[in-house]
Amino acid sequence: MSDRSCLTIILAAGEGTRMKSAMPKVLHEIAGLPMVAHVAKAAIAAGGTDVAIVVGRGGEAVRKAVTPFAAGAESFEQVERLGTAHAVLAARAAIARGYDDVLVMFGDTPLIAAAPLAAARKLVAEGNAVAVIGFRTDVPAGYGRLIEKDGRLVAIREDKDCSPEERKIGFCNGGLMAIDGREALALLDAVGNANAKGEYYLTDIVEIANARGLKVTATEADYENLLGINNRAELAEAEAIWQKRARRETMLSGVTMIAPETVFLSHDTEIGADTVIEPNVVFGPGAKIASGVTVHAFSHIEGATVATGSSIGPFARLRPGAELQEKARVGNFVEIKKAVVGPGAKVNHLTYIGDAEIGAGANIGAGTITCNYDGYNKHLTRIGAGAFIGSNSALVAPVSVGDNAYVASGSVITENVPDDGLAFGRARQETKPGRAKALRERYAAIKSKSRG
Repeated sequence: MSDRSCLTIILAAGEGTRMKSAMPKVLHEIAGLPMVAHVAKAAIAAGGTDVAIVVGRGGEAVRKAVTPFAAGAESFEQVERLGTAHAVLAARAAIARGYDDVLVMFGDTPLIAAAPLAAARKLVAEGNAVAVIGFRTDVPAGYGRLIEKDGRLVAIREDKDCSPEERKIGFCNGGLMAIDGREALALLDAVGNANAKGEYYLTDIVEIANARGLKVTATEADYENLLGINNRAELAEAEAIWQKRARRETMLSGVTMIAPETVFLSHDTEIGADTVIEPNVVFGPGAKIASGVTVHAFSHIEGATVATGSSIGPFARLRPGAELQEKARVGNFVEIKKAVVGPGAKVNHLTYIGDAEIGAGANIGAGTITCNYDGYNKHLTRIGAGAFIGSNSALVAPVSVGDNAYVASGSVITENVPDDGLAFGRARQETKPGRAKALRERYAAIKSKSRG
């Protein structure tokens, strides 16, 4: 298929009123990626060369969501809503440039895979003017039926228009199709609107092509591939399907998931073999996990990279810009943001590290904070290799702690600490013998008086 040009037209102008949202329907996300971007990714994976998006409200935002995955994607506005064929013809200028294949897709079918699209294109390459993608179901009521005769697709019949025999057909229209680029405009221009709604239906090109002696056929895809999203409940169902697929692919690639149904992946999550994922872990966009990592329960990782042999959690949060180098350890109730944790370094519990560089083998005690924000700007904290930061310390950036330096527990560090230095940043302790008894008596008298 690499020798054939293909224009993919993504219909994304629907208002999506049932989503009850100010945002265009196709921008609602599955696995952290807008639905329309999932569709574009599938089209490119199927060998698509150019993408045209038919848009309505929020059209520029829709185009921007697609362009990272389909460079040069164009948008065409559908001003009036006069049916699917009318929507496709909004991209007339793109179709007219001439392509071997024209692939028509919908921006709200995010689960479509590349394989059925490639199969439809292959059928066009073999001489079919139109190849419709359908699915089989034991409960076809409500779906348009694909009417076949002698191995050819002769019509797509809406459920309400089906004869009793046709209603028994379980092969249903999935809406997506590939069209011979040489025939596309002629077929689309021949679609009329002599129907109850006065709309121009894309499905009519099947009968038009047959009437012109052109070959028309259908290819089959799993129902999940063609699932359209109309409301928030269906969005959640699609998310669940996507996650189940992704978890299976991840486990088959060599990753262990103790309770896979509790792990949530993003569209771009990368996890290396021999990594173990414990229950209730969430990967946001931009997470890259190398091989041999352990991610303990209830951790959240987004925009972070984790090197081989590292350990994360439980109850850890890696935010964008976090980089854990080989065999680093980030433990329970630790948050890392825009910071490098060097090889073998340990940040084991109850700590915030932001805008920092931690050297190899350093140990960060419980309750340590890098005070990186002054109310206006962020500042960097550098902690050298082999340094030891005592518990409950605050490092006020910009500040550096040298290699093998020691910061005493409970310190507030505002000045640089040299290599092998020992820093105390706390008030001197004073002890007053016997004063505790007098203090208790005083407080008891105050409490008694207030009750009286």
